[in-house]
Amino acid sequence: MDAWEMPANLLERDKGWPPFEEWLAELPEVVAGLAERWGLELGRPFQPGGTVSWVAPVPGDRVLKVSWMHDEARDEATALRVWEGRGTVRLLRSEVFGQTNALLLERCRPGTTLADALSPPDQDEVVASLLPRLWVEAPPGFQTLTAMADDWAGRVDPDRLPDRGLARAGLDVWRELPRTAVRETLLCTDLHPGNVLRAEREPWLIVDPKPYVGDPDYEPVQHMLNFHDRLLADPGGFADRMAHLLDLDAARVRLYLGARCVLETPRDPHLWTVVEALGGGF
Repeated sequence: MDAWEMPANLLERDKGWPPFEEWLAELPEVVAGLAERWGLELGRPFQPGGTVSWVAPVPGDRVLKVSWMHDEARDEATALRVWEGRGTVRLLRSEVFGQTNALLLERCRPGTTLADALSPPDQDEVVASLLPRLWVEAPPGFQTLTAMADDWAGRVDPDRLPDRGLARAGLDVWRELPRTAVRETLLCTDLHPGNVLRAEREPWLIVDPKPYVGDPDYEPVQHMLNFHDRLLADPGGFADRMAHLLDLDAARVRLYLGARCVLETPRDPHLWTVVEALGGGF
């Protein structure tokens, strides 16, 4: 790479937090240092890129990912080592220093996203073929879905939602569900069709997981949230479809989805219709 280039999404991300702004200002030096230490020849970063990561190709079908260290991605390298390329890209090398999480990863070719390649129902099928392969026993040390649920619930004021009683009930369910799991496994949690790429080693590989340990009945919720129109049209049917494809407890998937939509309503008020449709189970 002859000259420094910033991915558009990273450049345009709302700043407003000095630690992140400092990290972003130091990013060119950080990337150059990694390239020198690891002996990498870097290509131009992928555009438009992510909002917290600088990602660029490296000769030898590799990719360098340099990320701002945030809670949801804290255990990415550890999880990729556990999965060993089963349904995910392979991790080749990693390093954490300061507020930086650096990963050298297998590159997916041709790298077409699931979102660009298949229809939404077919995307459901691919997601359902990948996620159960990630549901393995996790070694100690991973963040838990229970802790995440408590944290997220604490950020929502039920008094500011359309129905305070229904909102409170949904938040209670959100906190309780992870604590009543029949089993706990390693989870991806943030799977969306832009993070599933066409590959050669396997037809599809997951990139950019946000690993937690917890209830797999929660796992399809993020996938469903990525299809706004389908979700609003028939949230119960969508939840039942994903539960069937993944052999999960449909009632619990519905509860997770409705409760998660309570949390999402401040950002997207339309999702309150999902809460109303599914909240009878609260």
